[in-house]
Amino acid sequence: MPASIRPLHPSRPERAAAWLVRGVVAVPGLRRLLLWPVVARPGFWFATAAGFLWGTLLLGRHRRSHGLHVIHQLPRWAFGRGGTTIGAVYLTRDGLGDRVLTHEAVHKQQWRRYGLSLPILYLAAGRVALTNRFEVEAGLRDGGYL
Repeated sequence: MPASIRPLHPSRPERAAAWLVRGVVAVPGLRRLLLWPVVARPGFWFATAAGFLWGTLLLGRHRRSHGLHVIHQLPRWAFGRGGTTIGAVYLTRDGLGDRVLTHEAVHKQQWRRYGLSLPILYLAAGRVALTNRFEVEAGLRDGGYL
């Protein structure tokens, strides 16, 4: 991987998240417990409720598409980059293209699989989309990274 793609200096939150992930992996059985659907699924539901509440409080417009609750017409400061998926809710201003929604539907499945562990794992994977395993899995081209 070219050095220009990987950040030379990961941020403090990225380093902290990576340290936490290494700690969890070092404890036998803890990773399996955190990713067990009985533990992860309620985290997904909680995240979905939080995302839905956030979008609703900001008076976003709601629709269903690609298995997602899409809340759009939100202020740009309410989400990251072109949009953010939290649980089964995609928050955006106007990122409603078919390819983007396909990309975000993969993030929904990641939330479903990892529950509330996802934000820590995502942060530990780094802010550069080209090397972030969650963005790669969701499709860099569909997500507008390529």
